[in-house]
Amino acid sequence: MQVLLIEDDASLAEGLKRSLKHEGFTVNHLTLGKQAVSAVATSAPDMLVLDLGLPDMDGQEVLKAIRKLDAELPILILTARASLEDKVTGLDNGADDYLAKPFETDELLARLRVFERRLSSFKHAGLTIGEVTMDTKAQTVRVSGKEIELSRREFMLLKMLMENTGRVQTRDSLESKLYSWGEEIASNAIEVHIHHLRKKLPEHFIKTVRGVGYTIKVA
Repeated sequence: MQVLLIEDDASLAEGLKRSLKHEGFTVNHLTLGKQAVSAVATSAPDMLVLDLGLPDMDGQEVLKAIRKLDAELPILILTARASLEDKVTGLDNGADDYLAKPFETDELLARLRVFERRLSSFKHAGLTIGEVTMDTKAQTVRVSGKEIELSRREFMLLKMLMENTGRVQTRDSLESKLYSWGEEIASNAIEVHIHHLRKKLPEHFIKTVRGVGYTIKVA
């Protein structure tokens, strides 16, 4: 799952990035509200963590602008504004959850896992295509009833392809979901993941669309 973190406190942001990555999230970080709105307009993340005290514009205005772009994006507000009025305003403006500073990182992670479970349920908790069955809640994959072992990125890559059966996923779109901005990526990283997946899945399950990307087609 890709998390977009909007937080201008550098030390807090670095700590959160480390914790989120340790939990298996892909994390991108911005410090300005205008950057956040532009990023969501360009390529929406799976979920967003938004600080209200941003230097360039009020976080509530950022929240409202993002909600106009994407009505379904899970958004958690992270802020020092802990009054009931601020909380109600944030929820009324479209936030899905609200966490006041100071907070425990474990609580933030637990709330994001709730978002993750909701997204998995929305996008089919159980996916079966041919001989391959994926349980996104348990994060397991079975081929002809036998569980196979996948790395975190192999699982996420297969999940993206299975959730978009019949639609071609470009290499760039797959990279953007698997890796954080600025993260060093080998030029053939996606191809390597696909190669490893193909050795564990039925023959021809993942198809290459030459010059475009990859897809799974229902037979």
